[in-house]
Amino acid sequence: MRVVTTLLLSLCAFSVWAADCRSTDIDVTHKRLLGPEENLCETYGGQVLLVTNVASKCGFTPQYEGLEKLYQTYKDRGLVVLGFPSGDFANQELESDSEIQEFCKLNYGVTFPMFSKSSVKGDQANALFKRLSAKTGKEPNWNFNKYLVGRDGKVIAHFGSRVEPTSDELKQAIEAALGTSS
Repeated sequence: MRVVTTLLLSLCAFSVWAADCRSTDIDVTHKRLLGPEENLCETYGGQVLLVTNVASKCGFTPQYEGLEKLYQTYKDRGLVVLGFPSGDFANQELESDSEIQEFCKLNYGVTFPMFSKSSVKGDQANALFKRLSAKTGKEPNWNFNKYLVGRDGKVIAHFGSRVEPTSDELKQAIEAALGTSS
């Protein structure tokens, strides 16, 4: 009986969150790197997100190390780093999703969720980056731009490429977002 009750309560909680997805900035679907499509709100709703456009052949590529460190440090408190590979800036991303995954795992030990290569700026931008750019007024102007999204699914802040993942500025913003709940 306890299992049935728990299952019913879980389903009710999911239905309530799913209904709230329409009011978020993250109610979009995107294909995972070498995986299925997923709705970001349904998968990551209620968590703090650090959405980053990434590239494998960029001067900022070593930021993967800091992004992974952030993820490992804060994931148990509800932070999820989401990586979106893009070749928009000087075509600095590898061609295939399998090459990108291999590069990230071998060189930086990336374990945070990564998504399929897509555009992150202009008319060709994926739906998530269009929304985040519109809400902040800041479109990525190079690789490793970061958008912090609160537990309520609404974008909080934008951080440019030069803001290191382990900078005090970004860590303080993440800690403030983690300290709140929806």
